[in-house]
Amino acid sequence: MPTILLVEDNELNRDMLSRRLERKGYTVAVAVDGAEAVEKSRSAVPDLILMDMNIPIIDGWEATRRIKAAAETADIPLIALTAHAMAGDREKALEAGCDEYETKPVEFARLLEKIEEFLQRRPA
Repeated sequence: MPTILLVEDNELNRDMLSRRLERKGYTVAVAVDGAEAVEKSRSAVPDLILMDMNIPIIDGWEATRRIKAAAETADIPLIALTAHAMAGDREKALEAGCDEYETKPVEFARLLEKIEEFLQRRPA
């Protein structure tokens, strides 16, 4: 059962997305800010991270940089979740270390396809 670390500070978004992922058979670990995301990326050893970029304490951009800079977490696929849909935001997310980018509101079917694609690539 793959584990997904969901980093989301909005309770409604977090609840909706975690329940939908669990219904699809994933184990979901949750972090509500960037500092907790960095810590849980090491302790929960997720198979994939969904990172809201606009979160408190340490924003998603910096949390992503820290996760990708650490040897033990660098290879975890990380998908940015953001309401930012301006020109250049996708490139900014990829430069920060995100492997993919998804805008909010999340289109669940498309997000699920991306998750499954990344998980199929990971070594067992």
